[in-house]
Amino acid sequence: MDDIPEALREQTRPNKSFSPTKKPLRRKPKAVRLRFFLLLIPIALILGMIVSFWFRPNNITGRASEETNTETTSTASPNSQSTPENNVSNVLGHLKYAEAPVSELKPIVADGSIRMRIAAANKFLQMQAAARQQGINLYPISGFRTITQQNELFFKVKEQRGQGVSKRAEVSAPPGYSEHHTGYAVDIGDSITPSTNLSTSFDKTAAFRWLKTNAPRYSFELSFPKDNLQGISYEPWHWRFVGDIQSLETFYRARNLDKPLSK
Repeated sequence: MDDIPEALREQTRPNKSFSPTKKPLRRKPKAVRLRFFLLLIPIALILGMIVSFWFRPNNITGRASEETNTETTSTASPNSQSTPENNVSNVLGHLKYAEAPVSELKPIVADGSIRMRIAAANKFLQMQAAARQQGINLYPISGFRTITQQNELFFKVKEQRGQGVSKRAEVSAPPGYSEHHTGYAVDIGDSITPSTNLSTSFDKTAAFRWLKTNAPRYSFELSFPKDNLQGISYEPWHWRFVGDIQSLETFYRARNLDKPLSK
């Protein structure tokens, strides 16, 4: 080797910086790698939260409870009835009604003490005027009542008369369950025979006979006729307005019972 000229030696030495069979590796810039790892961190956290939530004991218990509730619902009696508010279909035969807004009420007597919903009040006044032309004086006894007023009417009178709740409910609805809350119901008497007011003997009066024939023309109907499916005592004086969509929706269930209500 010592006899080989220096120029030839340089040609025979291997080139360490270049290999004909292997390409040089290109490393990713540090900024790209950093962004990649930063992206992985939130993904890993989200996956961890999903896994921990799904397998925690409360979630398993909740799924079991849902399955139990589903089984209970599916095995319940098809004849059972409930309402979204408190799962009570009725109270002693009376259905639940919301209280009408004061802004939607109109007086039907001069002193303003008796009010009804505007549409119902207008029709009642028309009906009263038509009856008067035929010598019949329809006398309004009671219209809209608040839940507070109904509470006093139901419980205080019950105590005064020594009545049980079932007996009291035959002639008066518990608070929250009176048609009078809606502003569509009215108790009517005959001013010529006031002794029949709020009595079944009202059906012997000329006022009742006129109502029975003409009230439907003004969209009024008897709420509690004889042998009604709600099981409420016969009330020939109690009439309700069903002359617009809101009143029809309000009394839809009461008007479409197909069997007596369980009490």
